[in-house]
Amino acid sequence: MTQSHPRISKAVIPAAGLGTRFLPATKATPKEMLPVVDKPAIQYVVEEAVSAGLDDVLMITGRNKRPLEDHFDRNYELESALEKKGDAERLAKVQESSDLATMHYVRQGDPKGLGHAVLCAAPHVGHEPFAVLLGDDLIDPRDPLLQRMIEVQERHGGSVIALMEVAPEQIHLYGCAAVETTEDGDVVRVTGLVEKPDVADAPSHYAVIGRYVLDPHVFGILRQTEPGRGGEIQLTDALQQLAQDEKVGGPVHGVVFKGRRYDTGDRGDYLRAIVRLACEREDLGPDFRTWLRSYVAEEM
Repeated sequence: MTQSHPRISKAVIPAAGLGTRFLPATKATPKEMLPVVDKPAIQYVVEEAVSAGLDDVLMITGRNKRPLEDHFDRNYELESALEKKGDAERLAKVQESSDLATMHYVRQGDPKGLGHAVLCAAPHVGHEPFAVLLGDDLIDPRDPLLQRMIEVQERHGGSVIALMEVAPEQIHLYGCAAVETTEDGDVVRVTGLVEKPDVADAPSHYAVIGRYVLDPHVFGILRQTEPGRGGEIQLTDALQQLAQDEKVGGPVHGVVFKGRRYDTGDRGDYLRAIVRLACEREDLGPDFRTWLRSYVAEEM
């Protein structure tokens, strides 16, 4: 008999990173505000949360992140100017971000790692399961990963992480999961986790990507978690404890994702994401694809 677990309603988006890989562009502009075609990357992430039914969004920010709050707030001067011009199309686009969700903000303060950023959400989340979405990972809306993760959590309880199979030489860039198969082809039982292992020490080729559905017991573990790799409090270390002792906060499952994911935290992947999404746009795609084919033919 399927157990009933609390319905998830809140999403947490850590967005306090310094964006050092994109300097100098991120010297004064948050990396989350860098445009992917014509929307900032962070808006795609909020839209994903809302599409999964999570319209209560807490963003963990830091210094110099005020533009994030401004983007999801009303801009009455701009709206008034567009309204006077009769530019209904652009007015709708401007208002879309402010009407997406109920937005909340808290500052992380000291940048002590992802685990610490998640811990900052404890007063807002309370004793409910919640989702965590990292802003560097954009998941194509045609591949509803988060919805599937919520389904698995509501069925099994505990926590659920998103996994992708990567090439062995790339596993050192990610958290890595030791897993057991289940009766569901896209769901595995997570038995252990290690943060950015050497290739020889990796327990599998399953990399943890930036989507989590977490049991609130993770907060108690994070409060006791010592700084790990890089001198930071790692969420992976807390999840490792949950995976080893189900009595604390239930089991840890993984959803193996085989859909379209765009990594905007890497400069090369960021550019590829823009090209892919622009090519698929009805308003931009036809002309852009024609130009792209011509450019590639000339350069090659």
